Amino acid sequence: MPSKKWRFSIYSAPFILFFISLFIGKYPLTISEVASALFGNKEGIAYVIVWDIRMPRVLLAIVGGASLAVAGAVLQGMFRNPLVSPSILGISAGASFGAAIAIVFLSIAPYIPAFSFALLAAYMTYSIAKVRENIPRLSLVLSGIIVASLFSAMLYVVKYLADPYHLATVVYWLMGSFNYAHWNQVIGIYIAFLIGFTLIYCSRWHLNIVSLGDEEAKALGVNVKNMRFMYISASALLASAITAVCGIIGWIGLIVPHITRMAFGADHKTLIPLSAAVGATLMLAADDVVRVVLPYELPVSVITTLLGIPFFIYLLRRGKVW
Repeated sequence: MPSKKWRFSIYSAPFILFFISLFIGKYPLTISEVASALFGNKEGIAYVIVWDIRMPRVLLAIVGGASLAVAGAVLQGMFRNPLVSPSILGISAGASFGAAIAIVFLSIAPYIPAFSFALLAAYMTYSIAKVRENIPRLSLVLSGIIVASLFSAMLYVVKYLADPYHLATVVYWLMGSFNYAHWNQVIGIYIAFLIGFTLIYCSRWHLNIVSLGDEEAKALGVNVKNMRFMYISASALLASAITAVCGIIGWIGLIVPHITRMAFGADHKTLIPLSAAVGATLMLAADDVVRVVLPYELPVSVITTLLGIPFFIYLLRRGKVW
């Protein structure tokens, strides 16, 4: 088990990378320019770049990575299934469908529709997979594929009915990017994160009991039905909030819990906050890469997928999938 020094390093990594990321971009800034923009001078191009462009993007990447990682850790622990994540259970597809409806037809903020359909998708997957009070691992994954395919098909219908302007908006948004981050999005996402993460963090020790199985949890006095409803709702809130703003960003919710569990153990009392820190760090690092590697910006979901697939193949080959 890694020492407290290692844990402190993990918790510190997002804050360190946060300041480094303020220097990363197509327009070069010196240390003095960034420091002046942060703590003094409110005029000039450096202030606009730091506060209006890079700061919202960096904060959104941090909370996005933390949200997806925590949601993945909770879902994997609750269902005792290492193959589940917001994307695999259909939560991301449901959130995307709800957000697309809000963008194309309603012209309203996408948060509530995205959360509503994400929650619906999660419970559809849960209901389909449930067999006599049991949830087989394979059935859960297959149910998630079915539900995700259903909402993806309905999303195609929304795109087909959209006018050219909204169609272009939805298509680019679905790629998964922080390119157009602004402060209103940051405020909304952080409110959703605080609600969802607080619910999970304050009851994280219950997750250890729920992960033992329904019968064992009931014997220890835990109301499994209520706890499962709370965990699914909180996970759907975390995943849908970031999906509503940035589109579908895959693999973070699947891979980060595995990395954290391998390094620090399966105790959810530490796994949940550590997953948040690791997810925030990896997401921010991936976003920094897309900003500097090529002359044009790739969607950050491309980087997370290219990094996530080889790592998961390694886990499968080594038999490390929990």
